[in-house]
Amino acid sequence: MSELIAVTGATGALGGRTAELLSARGARFRMLVRDPARAPELAGGEVAVAEFADTAAVTRALSGVRTVLMVSAHESADRVADHRSFIDGAVAAGVEQIVYTSFVGADPGATFTLARDHAATEEYLRDSGVATTMLRDNFYADALIEFGGEDRVIRGPAGDGRVAAVVRADVARTATAVLLDPEPHRGKTYNLTGPQALTLAEVAATVTEITGNPLTYHDETLPEAYESRAKYGAPEWMVDAWVSTYLAIAENKLATVSDDIERVTGAPPTSLAELLRAG
Repeated sequence: MSELIAVTGATGALGGRTAELLSARGARFRMLVRDPARAPELAGGEVAVAEFADTAAVTRALSGVRTVLMVSAHESADRVADHRSFIDGAVAAGVEQIVYTSFVGADPGATFTLARDHAATEEYLRDSGVATTMLRDNFYADALIEFGGEDRVIRGPAGDGRVAAVVRADVARTATAVLLDPEPHRGKTYNLTGPQALTLAEVAATVTEITGNPLTYHDETLPEAYESRAKYGAPEWMVDAWVSTYLAIAENKLATVSDDIERVTGAPPTSLAELLRAG
């Protein structure tokens, strides 16, 4: 009988796609969710209820699990604390390996403020004694093309910086490959990117050309970026995260193209144009 794998965030886009791929490969897996009514029904899959912040529930949910995909929690002021609670629960359950979806350039001093959360989580994971695999994703191309909003203008202080955005489905298939054969990936850190680094102006031009739906990029100044986002009434940490998304691109912190997806999965990553043509 195959070993039991766990997947968090199975009601979300990344965790859900990974669960589907595991099911298609005939794996046995447990989906950790907050709302069991939203969990997908998949062959080989079972459901357990646990929130990251509830260490005891995580321990129960991961009983008998050897390897778990820890999809990073939704952005919040408590994100790192929630991650630590989950890791504590996994350790208590006897999990041997955690595959964590981190972020390219995760560092305590990263320009993109949320990458600092990932750096703190990575450090806690390494200190936990559990074997780890870090999947450091670039920004999702799927989300990047939605930055334009209703007026079809991407606004932010990214200048002519480039971003090697990755398609979410490529992250899911990389995660699946690691989960199905985890031992060779212990202690490894993979940078998951698209096959090319584009400026936001090039992103907008590609979307316009392929979809016929006009999209443009407006390079804001830093004061303009904060002013244009003030209307949402979001907390300061969130606004800083939004703005620093573009600042990291401007500094080319996200411009390096990696071949890690192809090395792990045997197939190259998907380009933005290919994503758009696939609909």
